[in-house]
Amino acid sequence: MTDTMEQARDYAGLVLDDRVHTSLYRDPAIFEEEMDRIFKNTWVWVAHASEVPAPNTYKTSHVGRQPVIVTRDKENRFHVLLNRCRHRAATICEKRKGKGAVFVCPYHGWSYNIDGRLRAVPHQAVYGDDFNKEELPLISLRVEEYQGMIFATFREDIEPLVDFLGPAKKWMDLFMKQGAGFDVKVLGEHQFRFKGNWKIQLENTTDAYHFPIVHKTFLDSLDNETGNVFDVLGQGGWVEDLGNGHSVMVMIPDLVDLEDGLAAPIPDRFAELAVELVTEGYPDDQVRRIVRAVGGSGFNLNLFPNVACSMAFFRVLRPLSVDETEIRHLAIGMEGGPEAGNRLRLRLHEHFQGPMGFGSPDDAEGWERVQRGAQAGDNLWIMVNRGVDPLIGHVAGSNVTDVSAETGMRAAYQMWKRMMTA
Repeated sequence: MTDTMEQARDYAGLVLDDRVHTSLYRDPAIFEEEMDRIFKNTWVWVAHASEVPAPNTYKTSHVGRQPVIVTRDKENRFHVLLNRCRHRAATICEKRKGKGAVFVCPYHGWSYNIDGRLRAVPHQAVYGDDFNKEELPLISLRVEEYQGMIFATFREDIEPLVDFLGPAKKWMDLFMKQGAGFDVKVLGEHQFRFKGNWKIQLENTTDAYHFPIVHKTFLDSLDNETGNVFDVLGQGGWVEDLGNGHSVMVMIPDLVDLEDGLAAPIPDRFAELAVELVTEGYPDDQVRRIVRAVGGSGFNLNLFPNVACSMAFFRVLRPLSVDETEIRHLAIGMEGGPEAGNRLRLRLHEHFQGPMGFGSPDDAEGWERVQRGAQAGDNLWIMVNRGVDPLIGHVAGSNVTDVSAETGMRAAYQMWKRMMTA
Protein backbone atom coordinates (compact mmCIF):
# COMPACT_ATOMS: atom_id res chain seq x y z
CA MET A 1 0.00 0.00 0.00
CA THR A 2 1.44 3.38 -0.99
CA ASP A 3 0.41 7.00 -0.60
CA THR A 4 -1.28 7.35 -3.98
CA MET A 5 -4.63 8.88 -4.81
CA GLU A 6 -5.92 5.49 -5.89
CA GLN A 7 -4.94 3.77 -2.66
CA ALA A 8 -6.20 6.69 -0.56
CA ARG A 9 -9.71 6.00 -1.84
CA ASP A 10 -9.63 2.62 -0.05
CA TYR A 11 -10.43 4.25 3.28
CA ALA A 12 -11.74 1.05 4.83
CA GLY A 13 -8.38 -0.58 4.18
CA LEU A 14 -6.51 2.27 5.86
CA VAL A 15 -8.19 1.79 9.25
CA LEU A 16 -8.13 -1.66 10.81
CA ASP A 17 -9.30 -2.68 14.26
CA ASP A 18 -5.86 -2.31 15.83
CA ARG A 19 -3.91 0.02 13.52
CA VAL A 20 -4.20 2.87 11.04
CA HIS A 21 -2.04 3.54 8.01
CA THR A 22 0.57 6.30 8.20
CA SER A 23 -0.86 7.92 5.07
CA LEU A 24 -3.67 9.30 7.26
CA TYR A 25 -1.08 11.72 8.64
CA ARG A 26 0.69 12.70 5.46
CA ASP A 27 -1.45 12.32 2.33
CA PRO A 28 -2.82 15.71 1.15
CA ALA A 29 -5.56 13.98 -0.88
CA ILE A 30 -6.89 12.28 2.24
CA PHE A 31 -6.83 15.60 4.10
CA GLU A 32 -8.89 17.31 1.41
CA GLU A 33 -11.46 14.52 1.53
CA GLU A 34 -11.64 14.83 5.34
CA MET A 35 -12.58 18.48 5.07
CA ASP A 36 -15.57 17.51 2.95
CA ARG A 37 -16.63 14.12 4.28
CA ILE A 38 -16.10 14.84 7.99
CA PHE A 39 -16.07 18.56 8.74
CA LYS A 40 -18.94 19.35 6.37
CA ASN A 41 -20.98 16.33 7.44
CA THR A 42 -21.12 16.31 11.22
CA TRP A 43 -21.59 18.55 14.25
CA VAL A 44 -18.52 20.76 14.76
CA TRP A 45 -17.91 22.80 17.92
CA VAL A 46 -17.73 26.55 17.21
CA ALA A 47 -18.04 28.43 20.53
CA HIS A 48 -19.05 28.44 24.17
CA ALA A 49 -22.15 30.45 25.01
CA SER A 50 -20.16 32.69 27.37
CA GLU A 51 -18.13 33.91 24.40
CA VAL A 52 -21.28 35.49 22.94
CA PRO A 53 -22.75 36.52 26.30
CA ALA A 54 -25.48 39.01 25.37
CA PRO A 55 -27.75 40.06 22.50
CA ASN A 56 -25.86 41.50 19.51
CA THR A 57 -22.56 39.90 20.49
CA TYR A 58 -20.46 37.75 18.18
CA LYS A 59 -17.19 35.90 17.75
CA THR A 60 -15.41 34.52 14.71
CA SER A 61 -14.70 30.82 14.43
CA HIS A 62 -14.28 28.03 11.87
CA VAL A 63 -16.01 24.87 10.72
CA GLY A 64 -13.11 22.93 9.34
CA ARG A 65 -11.29 25.50 7.22
CA GLN A 66 -14.38 27.60 6.53
CA PRO A 67 -14.59 30.91 8.43
CA VAL A 68 -17.84 31.56 10.29
CA ILE A 69 -19.32 34.11 12.67
CA VAL A 70 -21.15 32.90 15.78
CA THR A 71 -23.77 35.45 16.83
CA ARG A 72 -26.49 35.92 19.43
CA ASP A 73 -29.46 37.98 18.25
CA LYS A 74 -31.73 40.22 20.29
CA GLU A 75 -33.99 37.25 21.09
CA ASN A 76 -30.94 35.37 22.47
CA ARG A 77 -30.92 32.90 19.57
CA PHE A 78 -27.59 31.66 18.31
CA HIS A 79 -26.63 31.83 14.63
CA VAL A 80 -23.60 30.51 12.78
CA LEU A 81 -23.02 32.41 9.54
CA LEU A 82 -20.46 31.93 6.80
CA ASN A 83 -18.06 34.86 7.05
CA ARG A 84 -18.45 35.83 3.40
CA CYS A 85 -20.31 38.71 1.78
CA ARG A 86 -22.90 37.52 -0.73
CA HIS A 87 -21.68 40.12 -3.23
CA ARG A 88 -17.98 39.49 -3.94
CA ALA A 89 -17.03 37.07 -1.12
CA ALA A 90 -15.03 39.42 1.13
CA THR A 91 -15.06 38.53 4.81
CA ILE A 92 -17.43 40.84 6.63
CA CYS A 93 -15.86 40.45 10.07
CA GLU A 94 -12.18 40.18 11.03
CA LYS A 95 -12.49 40.85 14.77
CA ARG A 96 -12.14 37.89 17.11
CA LYS A 97 -15.22 39.02 19.05
CA GLY A 98 -17.32 42.08 19.64
CA LYS A 99 -20.74 43.66 19.99
CA GLY A 100 -22.90 45.25 17.33
CA ALA A 101 -26.20 44.79 15.56
CA VAL A 102 -24.85 45.13 12.01
CA PHE A 103 -21.97 43.77 9.92
CA VAL A 104 -20.80 45.99 7.04
CA CYS A 105 -18.66 44.57 4.27
CA PRO A 106 -15.62 46.86 3.96
CA TYR A 107 -15.34 46.27 0.20
CA HIS A 108 -18.65 47.61 -1.20
CA GLY A 109 -20.66 48.41 1.91
CA TRP A 110 -23.29 45.68 1.87
CA SER A 111 -24.64 45.41 5.42
CA TYR A 112 -26.20 42.52 7.31
CA ASN A 113 -28.16 42.13 10.53
CA ILE A 114 -26.75 40.04 13.37
CA ASP A 115 -28.97 37.13 12.24
CA GLY A 116 -27.52 37.28 8.72
CA ARG A 117 -30.34 39.04 6.86
CA LEU A 118 -29.19 41.46 4.17
CA ARG A 119 -29.99 44.91 5.54
CA ALA A 120 -28.90 47.43 2.91
CA VAL A 121 -27.08 47.68 -0.43
CA PRO A 122 -25.48 50.99 -1.50
CA HIS A 123 -26.96 52.36 -4.73
CA GLN A 124 -29.34 49.43 -4.95
CA ALA A 125 -31.35 51.00 -7.77
CA VAL A 126 -28.63 50.16 -10.28
CA TYR A 127 -29.46 46.46 -9.84
CA GLY A 128 -32.96 47.01 -11.20
CA ASP A 129 -36.46 46.58 -9.82
CA ASP A 130 -36.28 42.81 -9.47
CA PHE A 131 -33.43 42.87 -6.92
CA ASN A 132 -34.64 41.21 -3.70
CA LYS A 133 -32.54 41.54 -0.53
CA GLU A 134 -34.37 38.61 1.07
CA GLU A 135 -32.76 36.28 -1.44
CA LEU A 136 -29.21 37.15 -0.37
CA PRO A 137 -28.73 36.67 3.37
CA LEU A 138 -25.46 35.38 4.76
CA ILE A 139 -25.38 31.61 4.49
CA SER A 140 -26.60 30.20 7.80
CA LEU A 141 -25.57 26.82 9.19
CA ARG A 142 -27.72 24.64 11.39
CA VAL A 143 -26.84 25.35 15.01
CA GLU A 144 -27.65 23.61 18.30
CA GLU A 145 -26.35 23.92 21.84
CA TYR A 146 -25.86 21.63 24.83
CA GLN A 147 -24.52 22.71 28.23
CA GLY A 148 -23.37 26.01 26.74
CA MET A 149 -21.38 24.24 24.00
CA ILE A 150 -22.44 25.54 20.59
CA PHE A 151 -22.13 23.25 17.57
CA ALA A 152 -22.86 23.87 13.89
CA THR A 153 -23.25 21.74 10.79
CA PHE A 154 -23.69 22.23 7.07
CA ARG A 155 -26.17 19.34 6.96
CA GLU A 156 -29.85 20.04 7.51
CA ASP A 157 -30.73 16.33 7.53
CA ILE A 158 -28.29 15.32 10.26
CA GLU A 159 -29.41 13.78 13.55
CA PRO A 160 -30.08 16.19 16.44
CA LEU A 161 -27.05 17.22 18.46
CA VAL A 162 -28.22 15.38 21.58
CA ASP A 163 -28.38 12.14 19.61
CA PHE A 164 -24.93 12.71 18.14
CA LEU A 165 -23.50 13.30 21.61
CA GLY A 166 -25.28 10.28 23.09
CA PRO A 167 -23.58 8.97 26.27
CA ALA A 168 -21.11 11.87 26.12
CA LYS A 169 -23.88 14.12 27.50
CA LYS A 170 -23.47 12.55 30.95
CA TRP A 171 -19.81 13.52 30.97
CA MET A 172 -20.54 17.03 29.71
CA ASP A 173 -22.99 17.42 32.60
CA LEU A 174 -20.30 16.31 35.05
CA PHE A 175 -17.66 18.55 33.47
CA MET A 176 -19.81 21.65 33.86
CA LYS A 177 -20.01 21.11 37.62
CA GLN A 178 -16.76 23.07 37.66
CA GLY A 179 -19.02 26.09 37.85
CA ALA A 180 -19.63 25.16 41.52
CA GLY A 181 -23.21 26.37 41.28
CA PHE A 182 -22.35 29.28 38.96
CA ASP A 183 -22.49 29.19 35.19
CA VAL A 184 -19.28 28.14 33.46
CA LYS A 185 -17.59 30.87 31.44
CA VAL A 186 -14.48 31.25 29.30
CA LEU A 187 -11.93 33.29 31.24
CA GLY A 188 -9.41 33.63 28.42
CA GLU A 189 -7.57 31.70 25.77
CA HIS A 190 -4.32 31.28 23.92
CA GLN A 191 -3.65 29.58 20.63
CA PHE A 192 -0.71 28.07 18.81
CA ARG A 193 0.05 25.98 15.77
CA PHE A 194 2.02 22.79 15.51
CA LYS A 195 3.50 21.11 12.47
CA GLY A 196 1.40 17.99 12.46
CA ASN A 197 -1.84 16.40 11.31
CA TRP A 198 -5.01 17.19 13.26
CA LYS A 199 -5.64 13.54 14.15
CA ILE A 200 -2.38 13.38 16.10
CA GLN A 201 -3.83 15.86 18.57
CA LEU A 202 -7.22 14.14 18.50
CA GLU A 203 -5.49 10.99 19.73
CA ASN A 204 -3.71 12.78 22.57
CA THR A 205 -6.71 13.80 24.67
CA THR A 206 -7.51 10.28 25.83
CA ASP A 207 -3.92 8.99 25.86
CA ALA A 208 -2.85 8.51 29.49
CA TYR A 209 0.00 6.23 28.44
CA HIS A 210 2.21 9.22 27.56
CA PHE A 211 1.48 11.24 30.70
CA PRO A 212 4.21 10.11 33.13
CA ILE A 213 6.79 10.20 30.32
CA VAL A 214 6.04 13.37 28.37
CA HIS A 215 4.92 15.28 31.46
CA LYS A 216 7.69 14.28 33.86
CA THR A 217 8.76 17.92 34.11
CA PHE A 218 5.23 18.87 35.14
CA LEU A 219 5.10 16.08 37.71
CA ASP A 220 8.47 17.10 39.10
CA SER A 221 7.16 20.64 39.60
CA LEU A 222 4.39 19.50 41.97
CA ASP A 223 4.43 19.06 45.72
CA ASN A 224 3.96 15.52 47.06
CA GLU A 225 0.25 15.94 47.75
CA THR A 226 -0.52 17.21 44.25
CA GLY A 227 1.85 14.69 42.69
CA ASN A 228 -0.15 11.87 44.23
CA VAL A 229 -3.33 13.34 42.71
CA PHE A 230 -1.72 13.22 39.26
CA ASP A 231 -0.59 9.58 39.49
CA VAL A 232 -2.92 9.00 36.54
CA LEU A 233 -1.90 5.39 35.86
CA GLY A 234 -2.22 4.26 39.46
CA GLN A 235 -5.67 5.30 40.63
CA GLY A 236 -7.97 2.76 39.02
CA GLY A 237 -9.00 4.93 36.09
CA TRP A 238 -10.39 3.75 32.77
CA VAL A 239 -11.14 4.66 29.16
CA GLU A 240 -14.54 4.24 27.53
CA ASP A 241 -15.79 4.38 23.94
CA LEU A 242 -18.91 6.58 24.00
CA GLY A 243 -19.93 6.08 20.37
CA ASN A 244 -19.76 8.39 17.33
CA GLY A 245 -16.02 8.80 17.84
CA HIS A 246 -16.39 10.26 21.35
CA SER A 247 -14.46 8.84 24.30
CA VAL A 248 -13.69 9.56 27.94
CA MET A 249 -10.53 8.89 29.91
CA VAL A 250 -10.94 8.90 33.69
CA MET A 251 -7.59 9.59 35.35
CA ILE A 252 -8.71 10.57 38.86
CA PRO A 253 -11.88 8.65 39.75
CA ASP A 254 -12.33 10.60 43.00
CA LEU A 255 -12.84 13.77 40.93
CA VAL A 256 -15.41 12.46 38.44
CA ASP A 257 -18.36 14.05 40.29
CA LEU A 258 -17.29 17.30 41.90
CA GLU A 259 -20.41 17.37 44.08
CA ASP A 260 -19.33 14.18 45.86
CA GLY A 261 -16.84 14.12 48.72
CA LEU A 262 -17.50 17.66 49.88
CA ALA A 263 -17.01 16.62 53.53
CA ALA A 264 -13.41 15.53 52.89
CA PRO A 265 -10.58 17.65 54.32
CA ILE A 266 -9.60 20.60 52.13
CA PRO A 267 -6.26 19.84 50.41
CA ASP A 268 -3.32 21.91 51.65
CA ARG A 269 -2.81 23.44 48.21
CA PHE A 270 -6.29 25.03 48.44
CA ALA A 271 -6.17 26.03 52.12
CA GLU A 272 -5.31 29.65 51.38
CA LEU A 273 -8.19 29.92 48.90
CA ALA A 274 -10.59 28.47 51.48
CA VAL A 275 -9.55 31.08 54.04
CA GLU A 276 -10.02 33.88 51.50
CA LEU A 277 -13.51 32.62 50.61
CA VAL A 278 -14.53 32.45 54.27
CA THR A 279 -13.25 35.99 54.75
CA GLU A 280 -15.43 37.10 51.82
CA GLY A 281 -18.48 35.66 53.57
CA TYR A 282 -19.09 32.41 51.70
CA PRO A 283 -20.69 29.74 53.91
CA ASP A 284 -18.78 26.52 54.62
CA ASP A 285 -20.76 24.34 52.22
CA GLN A 286 -20.22 26.77 49.35
CA VAL A 287 -16.53 27.17 50.20
CA ARG A 288 -16.08 23.41 49.94
CA ARG A 289 -17.97 23.27 46.65
CA ILE A 290 -15.88 26.05 45.12
CA VAL A 291 -12.59 24.65 46.38
CA ARG A 292 -13.35 21.18 45.04
CA ALA A 293 -14.32 22.60 41.63
CA VAL A 294 -11.28 24.87 41.26
CA GLY A 295 -8.89 21.97 40.66
CA GLY A 296 -10.95 20.65 37.76
CA SER A 297 -12.55 17.34 36.92
CA GLY A 298 -10.75 14.02 36.95
CA PHE A 299 -11.30 13.13 33.32
CA ASN A 300 -10.78 14.13 29.70
CA LEU A 301 -13.76 13.99 27.35
CA ASN A 302 -13.02 13.84 23.63
CA LEU A 303 -15.84 14.99 21.31
CA PHE A 304 -15.27 14.03 17.69
CA PRO A 305 -14.03 15.72 15.60
CA ASN A 306 -12.63 18.92 17.11
CA VAL A 307 -13.14 19.67 20.81
CA ALA A 308 -12.20 18.24 24.17
CA CYS A 309 -13.35 18.96 27.70
CA SER A 310 -9.97 18.32 29.24
CA MET A 311 -9.90 18.27 33.07
CA ALA A 312 -10.24 22.04 33.54
CA PHE A 313 -10.26 23.64 30.08
CA PHE A 314 -11.56 23.34 26.53
CA ARG A 315 -9.13 22.30 23.81
CA VAL A 316 -10.20 23.08 20.26
CA LEU A 317 -8.38 21.90 17.14
CA ARG A 318 -8.60 23.39 13.65
CA PRO A 319 -7.08 21.60 10.65
CA LEU A 320 -5.03 23.96 8.48
CA SER A 321 -3.29 21.52 6.15
CA VAL A 322 -2.25 17.90 6.12
CA ASP A 323 0.73 18.76 8.31
CA GLU A 324 -0.34 21.82 10.30
CA THR A 325 -2.99 22.28 12.97
CA GLU A 326 -4.14 25.19 15.10
CA ILE A 327 -4.89 24.58 18.79
CA ARG A 328 -6.88 26.86 21.09
CA HIS A 329 -6.84 26.36 24.85
CA LEU A 330 -9.77 28.03 26.61
CA ALA A 331 -9.44 28.52 30.36
CA ILE A 332 -12.81 28.29 32.10
CA GLY A 333 -14.14 29.56 35.40
CA MET A 334 -17.22 30.67 37.30
CA GLU A 335 -19.55 33.35 35.92
CA GLY A 336 -20.29 35.60 38.89
CA GLY A 337 -18.16 33.42 41.15
CA PRO A 338 -15.40 34.55 43.51
CA GLU A 339 -12.54 36.41 41.91
CA ALA A 340 -10.09 34.44 44.02
CA GLY A 341 -11.37 31.14 42.66
CA ASN A 342 -11.14 32.28 39.04
CA ARG A 343 -7.70 33.75 39.64
CA LEU A 344 -6.42 30.43 40.99
CA ARG A 345 -7.96 28.54 38.06
CA LEU A 346 -6.01 30.78 35.69
CA ARG A 347 -2.78 30.15 37.58
CA LEU A 348 -3.37 26.38 37.45
CA HIS A 349 -4.18 26.66 33.73
CA GLU A 350 -0.96 28.58 33.09
CA HIS A 351 1.06 26.01 35.03
CA PHE A 352 0.19 23.21 32.60
CA GLN A 353 -1.52 24.55 29.47
CA GLY A 354 0.02 28.00 29.17
CA PRO A 355 2.55 29.00 26.50
CA MET A 356 5.29 28.80 29.17
CA GLY A 357 3.62 25.95 31.03
CA PHE A 358 4.99 22.56 32.00
CA GLY A 359 2.56 20.52 29.90
CA SER A 360 1.32 21.71 26.53
CA PRO A 361 4.70 22.68 25.05
CA ASP A 362 5.90 19.12 25.70
CA ASP A 363 2.73 17.73 24.11
CA ALA A 364 3.28 19.85 21.02
CA GLU A 365 6.87 18.63 20.73
CA GLY A 366 5.58 15.05 20.80
CA TRP A 367 2.96 15.76 18.14
CA GLU A 368 5.52 17.30 15.80
CA ARG A 369 7.85 14.34 16.29
CA VAL A 370 5.05 12.02 15.23
CA GLN A 371 4.56 14.02 12.03
CA ARG A 372 8.26 14.01 11.27
CA GLY A 373 8.55 10.31 11.99
CA ALA A 374 5.57 9.58 9.76
CA GLN A 375 7.70 10.60 6.79
CA ALA A 376 9.91 7.54 7.37
CA GLY A 377 8.91 4.35 5.56
CA ASP A 378 6.44 3.82 2.74
CA ASN A 379 4.08 1.17 4.02
CA LEU A 380 4.02 1.38 7.80
CA TRP A 381 1.22 1.46 10.33
CA ILE A 382 0.35 3.40 13.47
CA MET A 383 -0.41 0.96 16.28
CA VAL A 384 -3.54 1.55 18.40
CA ASN A 385 -3.79 -1.95 19.87
CA ARG A 386 -2.98 -1.25 23.51
CA GLY A 387 -5.57 -2.42 26.05
CA VAL A 388 -8.12 -4.10 23.80
CA ASP A 389 -9.51 -6.40 26.50
CA PRO A 390 -12.15 -4.92 28.82
CA LEU A 391 -11.52 -4.70 32.55
CA ILE A 392 -13.32 -7.47 34.42
CA GLY A 393 -15.15 -6.51 37.59
CA HIS A 394 -14.26 -2.82 37.34
CA VAL A 395 -16.38 -0.37 39.31
CA ALA A 396 -17.21 1.48 36.08
CA GLY A 397 -18.71 -1.61 34.46
CA SER A 398 -17.79 -4.10 31.77
CA ASN A 399 -17.48 -1.66 28.84
CA VAL A 400 -14.23 -0.04 29.95
CA THR A 401 -10.52 -0.64 29.37
CA ASP A 402 -7.38 0.25 31.29
CA VAL A 403 -6.70 3.99 31.66
CA SER A 404 -3.59 3.56 29.49
CA ALA A 405 -5.48 1.76 26.71
CA GLU A 406 -5.77 3.22 23.23
CA THR A 407 -9.55 2.85 23.25
CA GLY A 408 -10.17 6.53 22.53
CA MET A 409 -8.01 6.40 19.42
CA ARG A 410 -9.76 3.28 18.15
CA ALA A 411 -13.12 4.96 18.74
CA ALA A 412 -12.12 8.07 16.78
CA TYR A 413 -10.66 6.12 13.87
CA GLN A 414 -13.69 3.85 13.56
CA MET A 415 -15.84 6.99 13.30
CA TRP A 416 -13.36 8.38 10.78
CA LYS A 417 -13.70 5.25 8.69
CA ARG A 418 -17.48 5.31 8.94
CA MET A 419 -17.65 8.89 7.69
CA MET A 420 -14.99 8.53 5.01
CA THR A 421 -16.64 5.45 3.52
CA ALA A 422 -20.24 6.68 3.76
